[in-house]
Amino acid sequence: MDLSEYDRELGGGHGGGPGGSEWILRGSPEQVMRARRLVSAALGRDHPLHDDCVLLTSEIVTNAVVHSRSGRGGAFVLGVSRPAGGVRVRVQDEGSASAPCVCHAPDEGTGGRGLPLLEALAHRWGLVRRAGSTEVWFELVTEPAELSRVRLAGVG
Repeated sequence: MDLSEYDRELGGGHGGGPGGSEWILRGSPEQVMRARRLVSAALGRDHPLHDDCVLLTSEIVTNAVVHSRSGRGGAFVLGVSRPAGGVRVRVQDEGSASAPCVCHAPDEGTGGRGLPLLEALAHRWGLVRRAGSTEVWFELVTEPAELSRVRLAGVG
C-alpha cells in the first residue's frame, strides 16, 4: 500500500449506515486505540452492541498489528457496517505466513485469547485469506434468532 493512503476514510462517513464506513490505518500499536474510537463513533455509545463491538475490534486489530505484515510498516483496513438488526466489523490486513489460530492460551499466558473471545461473543465470525491478505470479520446481533418451535415427539 502507498503511504498516502494510510489513515484515510474510504467512504460512508462515521454514520455506519447500511453502506458502512471503512478506514485505512497504519499497522502500528497505537492504531488499536484509534480503531476502537472509530467503531465507537460509528455506532454511538448508546448502541446495545457498542461494548462487545469495541472489545472484539480491539482483539482483531491487535492480531492484525502483531501477527501480520501490516504490523511491520504496513496498513490494514477497518470496516464497520450496520445491517438490519446488527453490526458487522471487518479487518483486512496484509497477511502472514500462517493462518490465524483459535488456540487456547495457557492460564498464565499474556496473549492468545483474541480469537477464542471472538468465538465466544460473536453471533458469526470468519476469516478469508486471499491474494496475500487476511480478512477477519464478525457479526453481532441485537436480538438472538428465534429458536425453532419444533414439537418433539412425546413432549406435550
